[in-house]
Amino acid sequence: MNTLLLIPSKESVGLTSACLGLIYALDCNGVKSGFFKPFEKEKQQTTDLYEKLFQDTPALSIDYEKFLYALNHDQIDELLEDAVSQHRKIAAGRDIVIVEGLPPAPHLYSSYDLNLQLAKALDAKILLVSDADLQAPEATAVSIDASYKALDITGRNRVAGVLLMRTKGLPEQSAQIPVTLDSSLRLVQETKHFTRALQQYSQHIGQAHLPVVGLVPFSNTLSVPRTADILDAIEGTWINEGEAQQRRILHTSLASSDVAYELNKLTAGELIVSSTERHDILLASCLATQQGTPLAGLILSEREQPQAAVLEFCEPTLQLGLPIIHTPLNPIETIQRLHQFSLEISIHDIERAKQITRFVSSHIDEEWLAHYVKKSHQVRLSPAAFRYELVQQAIQAKKRIVLPEGDEPRTIEAAIICQTRGLAQCVLLAKPDDVHKVASARHLTIPADLEIIDPEFIRHQYVDQMVALRRGKLAAAQAKEQLQDTVVLGTMMLALDEVDGLVSGAVHTTANTVRPAFQLIKTAPAYSLVSSVFFMLLPDEVFVYGDCAINPNPNAEQLAEIAIQSADSAKAFGIEPRIAMISYSTGASGMGTDVEKVLQATTLVKERRPDLLVDGPLQYDAASVESVGKSKAPDSKVAGQANVYIFPDLNTGNTTYKAVQRSANVVSVGPMLQGLNKPVNDLSRGALVDDIVFTIALTAIQAQAPK
Repeated sequence: MNTLLLIPSKESVGLTSACLGLIYALDCNGVKSGFFKPFEKEKQQTTDLYEKLFQDTPALSIDYEKFLYALNHDQIDELLEDAVSQHRKIAAGRDIVIVEGLPPAPHLYSSYDLNLQLAKALDAKILLVSDADLQAPEATAVSIDASYKALDITGRNRVAGVLLMRTKGLPEQSAQIPVTLDSSLRLVQETKHFTRALQQYSQHIGQAHLPVVGLVPFSNTLSVPRTADILDAIEGTWINEGEAQQRRILHTSLASSDVAYELNKLTAGELIVSSTERHDILLASCLATQQGTPLAGLILSEREQPQAAVLEFCEPTLQLGLPIIHTPLNPIETIQRLHQFSLEISIHDIERAKQITRFVSSHIDEEWLAHYVKKSHQVRLSPAAFRYELVQQAIQAKKRIVLPEGDEPRTIEAAIICQTRGLAQCVLLAKPDDVHKVASARHLTIPADLEIIDPEFIRHQYVDQMVALRRGKLAAAQAKEQLQDTVVLGTMMLALDEVDGLVSGAVHTTANTVRPAFQLIKTAPAYSLVSSVFFMLLPDEVFVYGDCAINPNPNAEQLAEIAIQSADSAKAFGIEPRIAMISYSTGASGMGTDVEKVLQATTLVKERRPDLLVDGPLQYDAASVESVGKSKAPDSKVAGQANVYIFPDLNTGNTTYKAVQRSANVVSVGPMLQGLNKPVNDLSRGALVDDIVFTIALTAIQAQAPK
């Protein structure tokens, strides 16, 4: 399933028209598409139009007040997760989803930043939407280039092209008549000619990474609003509605001089703005109407409406359909409001919507459309999508997770969140009074179904079982002593299947968390060791790093096993693994025992799991950067696009993950232990509440995976 995010270069470029036209073009090509506008103010403009035009239910937009609240309270991640959730609902059973991005709005959180984050979250290709002027290629190119650079997408192969809307300088075409073969060929030639003109001012436009995918002419009849559409914008009331539903505003003029100097403004499609006291302008407009000039309308501003006697005198003209509006605003305020008025299609203007949808679709390059529809870009799991999937899978798993650090404040808050959202049935090992004191101090409400078990009341139950599990290695007295440690106690609960997983480490060391698991849970039958992975939530996608926490210096056999474990972990969380075995050398460029170890491990992975895509040795840049990968390993199917990175030793892995995490401000989830019979996961002692929540979710998902 493809997703295409349409992002405007500025306001009023015809974004709604572009979305609807593209959907219609896809529909004409037999492609089942859906529509989603994540953030929409007040009136559900595009969403409503899509529903009426295509008789289809679109995804729900996020409430605008919630949207603003999230922006103002640094909750962008939560906002993106909501967007992913709605997107997934509409994506089911669709070949492609068209998403309408945010127009530039200086008073909000940078719309470019949010659009880019949205593209990454939805794994969407970007289609820039801009207006154009054939007589001003430099200005057009500058506008497109500014958007391209502001989105910081250069070189990332995320852009599908640029669609030029409301192009001035092209001959006016009727929206009622389909584009003919001759006009289509002419448009192709005009597009190529204009693209060459743009390339004089831009190194990007017209290249493979930024093709011009359509040149849509400005249409007098379709690119402008009806007179009826502006009423609310100027706080107006009707003096005479007339043909306001049919007449369109081609130009707006302020009539403030002597009537003799204003007569040239009385032309078809003109909206005249004047003061209520200017009876001469009213009478001149009526005379022009009687002479057959279809003015867009007349706005009379300030004071009261014209006297009844004046309107009665004009009655014969009013019968001819001249729209007249009264507004309490002064003429300058009225003009300003009209200049700020959006040219997007009104939700009530269905006829215009139908016409412009067909009009835009007929000007989209058919070759590009066919190529894009058939082309399947490589699926990448974005951080927002990863978090969303994590939560959804955990909710479905319905697992019981024990938290040995039950009186630790962050752990308590995380348990409350998990319990409230249904991510897991949490079990806190702590004295209930201590938990309630912490919750009270933090103004937290403990859910009634959150389990709190006092370790003092249950420790004695596990002494004999622990001795049995460690037969010949532990006496009853030693078992009783070790069970004073709540991590050991929680691990015993897991060993006896009383819980499904364990999460610890907020105050304990990794060794404190892992040692009891090695002794009581032990490794799964298929494995000889326990390793770990971190899920690195990079801006573009999610990477898996292993092993960065457990094994200091694995040999080739162990390194191969770590790679297989990590690949299976990636699959369990929706990531199709492309495994890079990391070394200081790519291919045969270097020599030494460390390189030989990685090469041997790569061979073992290929032998044991031919279903996995793996390559090595690869340097990190050759594994992660497409251009470097093509240069250093041109025949590799992994180089430049790896998403599972296996490091040769703990020193390399731990250093790399922390360097990426801190230097690039990347969120990391983990370490998640793999290779155990049952899931046990370690936290960083600096873990935030969200880190603990996601680790609990990870553990719940591990608990439902096939053994």
